[in-house]
Amino acid sequence: MLGLAVAFVVAFFWAPLLPAVQVGVGVLGVLVVADTLLLWGTRGGVEADRAVPDKLSMGDPNEIAVTVRSRYRFRLSARVIDEVPVQFQERGDGAVLAVPPRGEARHTYTLRPTRRGAYGFGRLLVYASSPLGLLARRFEAVEGGEAVVYPSILQMKRYAFLAESDRLREVGVKRVRRRGHTMEFDQLRPYVAGDDRRSINWKATARRSAHEPRLMVNTYQDEREQPVVVALDMGRTMRSPFEGMTLLDHAVNAALVLLNTALLTSDRAGLVAFDKEVGAVVRPDRKRGQLAALLDALYRLDPGYQDPSFEGLYATLRGRLGQRSLVLLLTNFDTVTGLERQLPYLRRIARSHRLVVVLFENTGIRGLLAAKAERLEDVYVKATAEALAVEKREIARVLERHGIGSLLTTPEHLTVDAVNKYLQIKAQGTF
Repeated sequence: MLGLAVAFVVAFFWAPLLPAVQVGVGVLGVLVVADTLLLWGTRGGVEADRAVPDKLSMGDPNEIAVTVRSRYRFRLSARVIDEVPVQFQERGDGAVLAVPPRGEARHTYTLRPTRRGAYGFGRLLVYASSPLGLLARRFEAVEGGEAVVYPSILQMKRYAFLAESDRLREVGVKRVRRRGHTMEFDQLRPYVAGDDRRSINWKATARRSAHEPRLMVNTYQDEREQPVVVALDMGRTMRSPFEGMTLLDHAVNAALVLLNTALLTSDRAGLVAFDKEVGAVVRPDRKRGQLAALLDALYRLDPGYQDPSFEGLYATLRGRLGQRSLVLLLTNFDTVTGLERQLPYLRRIARSHRLVVVLFENTGIRGLLAAKAERLEDVYVKATAEALAVEKREIARVLERHGIGSLLTTPEHLTVDAVNKYLQIKAQGTF
């Protein structure tokens, strides 16, 4: 069409070209009519559908599949435009698929949600063109749909698979050496070469008859059904962003993996979430449906704008947990002064339970610490950043001095470090 327009301009100055241009316009008109008949006049059409997981995983790439099916007898060029949820703020020209005659083509893309909640999809539009490519017929294949974004289910399943296949070392989880017999007695069995001689049960051996003069050894298994509780701080400091997600979102993802790991190791998993008041409470248990209850509770958590009530956390743990438990508190103290205000409640919790406080490093100052100071202003900035880093380390030391476990980590390493800490405590039998 652009060529014909240029030819018409040239024909204004050179008249012999005009008949050829008129023929070209006639040919273009015939082709447009032919393309119209191909797309609208034949018994053809396009169908398409969108395959979305029932539960999207927060912070992970989730695969969305679009399938286009053609009923036309010729090869089709289909431009697919999927109206993704507004939370992603993504608009584009779509993807072009080559669909064979009476066949289908598939297109996949990924979405990485950074907030929990319901996400609404818009329409799925397909613009179909014949081999002539002059016209495009629009098909509205899907009107809309909704997907629910939960904590990182993909990450949880990955850790669960690696735990069941004894391959957790692939993601950084360390194999912890056990100290002594901190496990429960399982059974007696005959001694075989390689058994620990300290496990020999001399009384059981003495009871063996003269016809069976074999040593008997005790075998042990991990202590089971120990309560493991994750306490999630939902206060204002957990609203800090990191890689598009808040610290609370990173903590929620780590809590799901940690609690599922506890269930896989036959422990009882529970949850307490609190800000100004205590919100979700799931008592430690390992019954069927416990993971679903934990997932539902984690799905509904949102950070607040006020300081959390550690007094309320202490009262809840005291009233709801009758047995000594491992309590992993995921929080974010900014200063030693802020910690000292809550220290009396933490010490009370530590008297009744094995308390570990998980703290976040200030990852925003990494670049400042690594940068070279060339001006006086840079020196001041770098000194301030170093003071902030030292403050975090001092918070961890204050906790340890008061007999409270601490874990200083970064958001990206939170899951691995928390699982490592849990397995270490479990192996040492120091609940």
